[in-house]
Amino acid sequence: MVWLYKAGLYWHTLRHLRAVQFYSRLWFHFWRPRQDMRAAPLRANPSGSWCMPARRLPSMTGPRSWLFLSEPGNLDELGWDGPQREKLWRYNQHYFDDLNAQEANDRLNWHLALVDDWVTHNPPGQGTGWEPYPLSLRIVNWIKWALRDTELSPSATHSLVVQVRWLSRSLEKHLLGNHLFANAKALVMAGLFFEGSEADSWLKQGLRILAKELPEQVLPDGGQFERSPMYHALALEDMLDLLNATQSFENRLTSAQKRQVAEWPLRVRSMSYWLNNMCHPDGEISQFNDAAFDIAPSLDELDAYIHRLLIDITTSTQSRSVHLKDSGYVRLAHGKAVALLDVAPVGPDFLPGHAHADTLSFELSLGTQRVLVNSGTSCYGISSERLRQRGTAAHNTVVVNNQDSSEVWGGFRVARRAYPLDLDIEQSADTKATVVHCAHNGYARLPGNPIHHRTWRINEHSITVTDRVEGRHHSAEARFHFHPAVIVKIDPSELEGIATLPDGSEMTWLLEHGQAKLEASTWHPRFGHVEPNVCLSVLLVDGRSTIHFRWADA
Repeated sequence: MVWLYKAGLYWHTLRHLRAVQFYSRLWFHFWRPRQDMRAAPLRANPSGSWCMPARRLPSMTGPRSWLFLSEPGNLDELGWDGPQREKLWRYNQHYFDDLNAQEANDRLNWHLALVDDWVTHNPPGQGTGWEPYPLSLRIVNWIKWALRDTELSPSATHSLVVQVRWLSRSLEKHLLGNHLFANAKALVMAGLFFEGSEADSWLKQGLRILAKELPEQVLPDGGQFERSPMYHALALEDMLDLLNATQSFENRLTSAQKRQVAEWPLRVRSMSYWLNNMCHPDGEISQFNDAAFDIAPSLDELDAYIHRLLIDITTSTQSRSVHLKDSGYVRLAHGKAVALLDVAPVGPDFLPGHAHADTLSFELSLGTQRVLVNSGTSCYGISSERLRQRGTAAHNTVVVNNQDSSEVWGGFRVARRAYPLDLDIEQSADTKATVVHCAHNGYARLPGNPIHHRTWRINEHSITVTDRVEGRHHSAEARFHFHPAVIVKIDPSELEGIATLPDGSEMTWLLEHGQAKLEASTWHPRFGHVEPNVCLSVLLVDGRSTIHFRWADA
């Protein structure tokens, strides 16, 4: 029955949440902060120099227009809070990222007018712009903009302070994760930017949250615990901005606060190491869980920011092969091939909102060309397309009984989820190959308790993927999605085929066991983008399949 199924989804979702997420949600729903319109405290005098931060691509296309998520919009037509755009678009409108984007100085007059317009048309506590997450990002962007020698008008300065006061009383403890981290970052930045007892309280409040959240959210291998390369890059930018601000306003820190901040450069180094190894040779992030290009600053921008800010710390580089064991990913590099393997849990149990059902998926590049790609992310919300992109069939892994390996549902929910099992990594000295085996129990909820086992064997010229489903099941299908620029042909025997890369080089594939066919699919490298591609579907026969992908030297 439908009601029983839905009850099960809720139970298996809610049982993982922490108590604070329950009672904070009630508090957040019923509590409304009071407006505090007192005069703004004075700006603090920095003791150091503000360093140029990482820059995003511009989002403003005119003095009152933007392009967000590949969708244009004009303020005169849409206003600040009309219903014509979805919530994520509205969030971006209220972030004010363009203030610190590339060539931002060329748009200074646009920015000055836009900030004043926002203050005029967004009264305290009203509309999307006063929700804690866009509020946090806007506070940070206005402060970073002002630290670049931009003069905030008296009305903008007063509004900024009112925003910080509102935020300090509306923290997103019910969501935790990157939302609470963004709240804390904004409080720290504001506490440093202003002076006096009120600013001291913001700084103390923000640092207290970071002292608890940072060790949990940044794993020992450097990975952000939600296991999304996109959100990891955003978290790295957050840490760099915080370091930048604390170095600029070191005179605002107490001795104890200086000791807390002193360990941040090591965090930054480990986070940089993780991000570099979770990017492909083309310099862009891999697409595990929610991940899209052009949301976070690029790897090059973040590496350059680290170099400007921490001159004594060498920018991390990509390793040949590495096991990021705390977050659960493996990077294998042999010759011109780079394979990134997902042997990770979908995220922290109490916070899997950005998870995809992608356990044991992988991505493959040959040189700087991506060859096998996961779905990417083009939308949020609760649409059927959002659900499809989160589903197992949109990733390079195995679908059993036409079900997802983790029960993704709603826009950001997961009920029963897959956990990796029996990971083993071997280096073969004689064949110069790396062999990785892992299994997961995500399908064990199904009749027959099926377990998916996968083995990758990679060397300089090939990667072999062997899948086995142990336990009773009625169907199992391995899926391999090719990058849109790769032309894929299948032999009439359906046992082999050729994938031709844009540079004319070829990767052949040979099916040793299983039944293959090509299907039309789509790839979503950015929000709002849909690109047609081809998926090679391999039906497991007697519960197993083996496919060999081979290529020549560069």
